[in-house]
Amino acid sequence: MSSPYRLVRSPLAQPDPPVLDDYQRAVVEHAGGPLLVLAGPGTGKTTTLVEAVARRIERGTDPERILVLTFSRKAAMELRDRMSGRLGASAAAPQATTFHSFCYALLRAHQDPHDYAEPLRLLSGPEQDVMVRELLAGGAEDARLGSPRIAWPLDLRACLTTRGFADEVRAVLARSRELGLGEAELARFAEGVRRPDWAAAAHFLADYLDVLDLRGVLDYAELVHRAVLLAERPEVGEQLRGRYDVVFVDEYQDTDPSQVRLLRRLAGGGRDLVAVGDPDQSIYAFRGADINGILEFPQAFPQADGAPADVRVLRVSRRSGAVLLAASRELARRMPMGRLPAEKLAQHRALLPSREGGRVEVYTYPTPGTELDSIADLLRRAHLEEGVPWGEMAVLVRAGGRSIPGVRRALGAAGVPLEIDGDDLPLREEPAVAQLLLALRVCAEQAARDRHAGIDAPDPLTTELAHTLLTGPLGGMDGSDLRRLGRALREEERAVLRADGRPAAVPRPAGELIREALGEPERLIALDPGYARRARDLGMLLRKVRERLAGGCTAEDALWELWDGSRRWRERLERAALRGGAAGRNADRDLDALCALFETAARAEEQVTGHRSALDLLAELEAQDIAADTLTVRAVRPEAVRLMTAHRSKGLEWRLVVVAGVQEGLWPDLRRRGSLLEADRIGRDGLAEPLSPAALLGEERRLFYVAATRAKERLIVTAVKAPAEDGDEPSRFLRELYREDVDPRTGRVLRRTPPATVEDVTHRPRRPLSVAALVAELRAVTVDPARSPELRRAAAERLATLALAADEDGLPLVPAAHPERWWGLDDATAAPEPLRSADLPVRLSGSGLEQLENCSLQWFLDKEVKARAVGSAAQGFGNVVHALADEVGSGRTPADLAVLMERLDTVWDALAFDAPWKSQQEKTEARSALERFLNWHVLERGRDVVATEHGFDVTLDAGGVRVRIRGSMDRVEKDEAGRAYVVDFKTGKEVPTDKSLPDHKQLAVYQLAVRAGALNELPGFDGGAPESGGAELVQLRKPDKSGPDVPKVQRQEPPEGEPWIENLLAEAAGKVLAERFVPQTGGGCDRCSFRRSCSAQRDGAQLVE
Repeated sequence: MSSPYRLVRSPLAQPDPPVLDDYQRAVVEHAGGPLLVLAGPGTGKTTTLVEAVARRIERGTDPERILVLTFSRKAAMELRDRMSGRLGASAAAPQATTFHSFCYALLRAHQDPHDYAEPLRLLSGPEQDVMVRELLAGGAEDARLGSPRIAWPLDLRACLTTRGFADEVRAVLARSRELGLGEAELARFAEGVRRPDWAAAAHFLADYLDVLDLRGVLDYAELVHRAVLLAERPEVGEQLRGRYDVVFVDEYQDTDPSQVRLLRRLAGGGRDLVAVGDPDQSIYAFRGADINGILEFPQAFPQADGAPADVRVLRVSRRSGAVLLAASRELARRMPMGRLPAEKLAQHRALLPSREGGRVEVYTYPTPGTELDSIADLLRRAHLEEGVPWGEMAVLVRAGGRSIPGVRRALGAAGVPLEIDGDDLPLREEPAVAQLLLALRVCAEQAARDRHAGIDAPDPLTTELAHTLLTGPLGGMDGSDLRRLGRALREEERAVLRADGRPAAVPRPAGELIREALGEPERLIALDPGYARRARDLGMLLRKVRERLAGGCTAEDALWELWDGSRRWRERLERAALRGGAAGRNADRDLDALCALFETAARAEEQVTGHRSALDLLAELEAQDIAADTLTVRAVRPEAVRLMTAHRSKGLEWRLVVVAGVQEGLWPDLRRRGSLLEADRIGRDGLAEPLSPAALLGEERRLFYVAATRAKERLIVTAVKAPAEDGDEPSRFLRELYREDVDPRTGRVLRRTPPATVEDVTHRPRRPLSVAALVAELRAVTVDPARSPELRRAAAERLATLALAADEDGLPLVPAAHPERWWGLDDATAAPEPLRSADLPVRLSGSGLEQLENCSLQWFLDKEVKARAVGSAAQGFGNVVHALADEVGSGRTPADLAVLMERLDTVWDALAFDAPWKSQQEKTEARSALERFLNWHVLERGRDVVATEHGFDVTLDAGGVRVRIRGSMDRVEKDEAGRAYVVDFKTGKEVPTDKSLPDHKQLAVYQLAVRAGALNELPGFDGGAPESGGAELVQLRKPDKSGPDVPKVQRQEPPEGEPWIENLLAEAAGKVLAERFVPQTGGGCDRCSFRRSCSAQRDGAQLVE
């Protein structure tokens, strides 16, 4: 019998301890008691902290009696990993956690046993914002009804529902809890300083705390406040002090007053407390951090004998070379000294370099576009020429929402791979996320409407939202598909109206019909799937999600249903991501954003007891104007440049750092924060002084210092220096990176300390270092006759090499290098079938004939391509007036203005005007036009109405060419002699001159059609072709000279001799058969719908001749 196998773990190799400098060893060997360690950028503070922990354990301290506190989950995870790696298997790693995690555990440990089954839940920042805004909105409604619960000052009541005021209130709540003030203390304080707004905020705080308790949730400030109150209880404080022998705090400059109070209970009274921080990197005042915490540490945490705490300095910078370190010293020397020992602070700001080298470069540009193009070029050259990995570069900006989108677009277009922290932009602003959220909102609001209000309530799916969904990635339709769908739906409605006996009624606008069909997708089954299938699929998907939401599914499930049902979008993103390149990077970004959305939705569902509606999730995401909380740390792609705000860069480092957009007014941003409720003036011991401009400048300078000290080898700072006097100016901080020695006689710079490259760049890079720019230059050289044949041949050979390059799937890596992708090289193509068969009559119309003569290209695009935009309000105006004139002329509606206006009211709102005042103005015009029509209609002209809206279709011979004329006559009349008159009603604002009437083509076509038998079948003409008595234009918008209530009538007499119109028809038919559609300029070009497609216009000129 064989012996059983045994798995034996190999012993872990004990890591070698790092080599410490004398300053680090002094901290590690600290004997005990409170100690403040000043650690500048790159001085190895984390290594020192880990070694100090390891030294304590080596001396015999139980790891469970060591507590390490820091300020972010990522930092806590890094500390735990590094301590575990340093200690190896010989000892368990001590507890390393954030302040908030420690406070949460403390509250849970002392929670009432009856409440323990329902764990406390922490509100994210956006959730808190939503809650505050809901409470303020309720207060505003109470005030409107005359029974306000909170007496906000009258001058503030108008802004209770604004997002800005909610931010101010949140700041007051946080400030109060950080200072340990409850609602009663805040109310007394407000009364003492005569601030009724703070008194109202105190009452609001009481309501807010009641809601927190009711929902079983806490915000972060309240969490720490309650932990402090708990720790201040004698028995709890004694228990805490007995639990830990030593407490380490990382990033101490980021503490707020409540956290300092908690530390006093944990490790005050001369106990072992090691705080590591840097006052010059205190940049989180907007989150409540107070720089005074680190400046006052020696006095706040005295030794057992009452002497101030000891202060040590880490003096050796391992991150930056000597030049970079000298630049950072230039910034630091402008910072105030503070209350720390002057000698220690001077040592802290005079760091010693561990190596020479480093580069500092300052560039200014005339425009933001030039700046971004140059940054992209600098990054690409550093990667391709100097071998700097993408992951070792970063671009830092001051304001994420303002700067990151533009930088992302510019760098992405230049082929620079980017990694953007999700929290730097609100999730809702990601394009892919916005599309899913829009669809979710429509479905959720429709489900809520059906559940509460019934089907008579307004549909949340508006025409604009339907268009956005259909043309977005969920629908995947383009403008051409939408126009074809709209025309088909209008034809369908027109057929329904005819079947109902209302042939003259005007169908609703195409946008409204498409919106309605999206809600009833089965209507689209009978339409051509070429343009209707995607709309039908989207409509079915929205209905499915709406029904699932009505049935109680979660927001996460609804989002997944939308994503799972968008097969074409998913497949397109997958293909792009796998293929790589610029499209692949965009796809990666979209997929990352969508993953973050699903993670947020899942976490939101886990954080509530009971059901969370989709509308609740949407409200939370809509409120994300602040950095979202993320429980998981997403892995950073190693081969991508990091793009982030300066605030988020703290604690990170790269070989090359670009600090972009350093403009005066933006950096420093000296606007006072919270200027309405002035939360920063609430003090524990009295009214605090507001932040002075000097204090704001100091914080902004510290933020720039943090950004500038992220670089290990090369720092590039950029700004716009506009030529105009009132244009953008570079920040003062650029000049603070170096000192200049200037020759007083010539003004020439003799020397810069440290040596820095300073340049005013006046132009974009001549040829950006990208594949697209390379292909463009090679193509230009290849076709340039001024270049030598040898150079042109060499350029062509390199293009061929690029064109043949392919990936593992055989797809071209540089498709633009192949000549078949170059515009303008192919000959003009011919359709396989002629536009009109020479064996059949050429179809024309009166209006089309005029178009053909004026501009045959316009006729082709309008009549054949059907490329005219969806009907305008002006066209709708004409259609309505024509329809009412038809009803009166045919006798279906009495000739009564009141009746016509009543009929007009039923359809007028369907016309889409740009503004309500325009709709009212045009309605007044329509009334005047109808009144003129009625006055003209009842005039005795010796003629009888024979037909209205008479359609005709006649074929005749014109100059040897068979022409088929089709059209519709607004009105046909007959006089006592049996002659026929064609009347054409006009509602446009342009009127032909009386001199041009004899040559009016449309009227001449009508008269020719009368001769060709267009009226033979009408009763009253005895089955024969009547003699034409003439044709008329009745201008319903234009009054006659005889009075304002009568329309202007323009008459064309019957033709004498051979009709000239036949020759014109023959010429037009020849153009159609020969397919000669060339642009012709004239007076109508400014109003032409196809101006941007016309080669005769600058807007539509060909790119390649």
